[in-house]
Amino acid sequence: MKLFAFITFITLIIGVSACDRTYYYGTPTTPTPTPVTPVVTTNKIEFRVIGNASSVRVRYSDPIDGLNQTITTLPYFISFTTDQKSMFLSLDVTPLGYGLGTTAPFIGAQIVVNGVLFREATSNDFLMGTVSINGTWRQ
Repeated sequence: MKLFAFITFITLIIGVSACDRTYYYGTPTTPTPTPVTPVVTTNKIEFRVIGNASSVRVRYSDPIDGLNQTITTLPYFISFTTDQKSMFLSLDVTPLGYGLGTTAPFIGAQIVVNGVLFREATSNDFLMGTVSINGTWRQ
């Protein structure tokens, strides 16, 4: 009887272990998010003044210094960079005089953004009028 009980016990253990399923649950691996850094684009703004006046008054605005004014000879170029996506740009050029031998006066003003012409104006008279260009540039 003891032998029969022992064999029954062994059979029961083998039968139970044969039906046993083992599941492995590992710790879930969630991907760690990569921090997204915003892309900062800088824009190059250029003010260009050309012509044959002996001297000119140039007024322009920039985001750092505001309105600037200078009296200079031509050609005159100035540029700055900014990370703004929109800004008001203005450029005023007033000729102060032409040389004695000048027969065909000329003044040209340009605003160039990232190498692309944004605004342009010219004048070809002796009246010493101001050439003005302005506008709101948007990226």
